[in-house]
Amino acid sequence: MIGSEKIAVVRGGGDLATGIIYRLWRIGFRVLCLEIQKPLVVRRTVSAASAIFDGSITVDGMPVQRINAPNEMFSHDGVSIIVDPDALLVDMLKPFLLVDAIMAKRNMGTHMKMAPLVIGIGPGFVAKKDVHYVVETKRGHYLGRLIEEGTAIPDTGIPGVEMGYSIERLLRAPCDGYIDHKKDIGDHVEPGDLIGKLGREEIRATIPGMLRGLIHPSVYVKKGLKIGDIDPRNVREHCFSITDKALAISGGVLEAVCREIS
Repeated sequence: MIGSEKIAVVRGGGDLATGIIYRLWRIGFRVLCLEIQKPLVVRRTVSAASAIFDGSITVDGMPVQRINAPNEMFSHDGVSIIVDPDALLVDMLKPFLLVDAIMAKRNMGTHMKMAPLVIGIGPGFVAKKDVHYVVETKRGHYLGRLIEEGTAIPDTGIPGVEMGYSIERLLRAPCDGYIDHKKDIGDHVEPGDLIGKLGREEIRATIPGMLRGLIHPSVYVKKGLKIGDIDPRNVREHCFSITDKALAISGGVLEAVCREIS
């Protein structure tokens, strides 16, 4: 049994990171999530990072609370999240586990000396060089595998296929600016429906389905950035629960944890 004295730090609070945070929280870790001031999170309804904007969020029964100072850490039964893009709190906290789930596809400064167990999620990390383990994030046969040496499969930028749709599922910014939402996450859309505007540019659905993700309106976006996605399976409940992919990746993290504590 892992006791509450075990502390984990997770860099990044997107939907995949939140699957990891959820599993760690469920087995008794005290989890601190580190984020940037304006997270580029798309699947906001299932991302711990949403607490940065709203103060708090509950994902699959897990409460996440934004804190503004280190002395507020773990002052409740849920997960704490704080703006700390450079992971400055790690030296003070001395966690047992650090997981880099920023999903930047490159290493943003994470190294093995940050904690007894350091795990990198997806491409950008080399196991046994800058992290102890890497977890595969590409959908398919190797999803969630724990990599002991080497790297994850390089990112292609092309999402997995759902009901015959792949790249069509993504919404990208047509120009720089702030999004004026016309639809909300969990809304059904049909091709041609107006989802939002960026200045004079319109963002319209190209496939039918459920609007599963949409970036926060306070975030300034650059042309070409992923700002949303449509799920052609059209199940509204999927917009509000942690995905199979996130939970598969979290399984790789839990395997590494069990190896270290056994």
